[in-house]
Amino acid sequence: MKARKAKSSLTKEFGQHLRLLRKQSGLSQEELAAKAKLHRTYISLIERGEQSVTLDTMVKIAGALGVSVKKLMP
Repeated sequence: MKARKAKSSLTKEFGQHLRLLRKQSGLSQEELAAKAKLHRTYISLIERGEQSVTLDTMVKIAGALGVSVKKLMP
């Protein structure tokens, strides 16, 4: 159970950080999703901490935001 809570906490923290970076970039969820070639609802799930992301997805999101993958990490 503890490992699950840790993952959930990290997933939520990642999502909050992504939302901050997206807003700093002046992008809506729809715009970020389009640039990253992802669905808007998927971006929403990530930002709410309800969906974990793969490294491939992180690379797409980082590219869409114009930042390094490292910058995505909270």
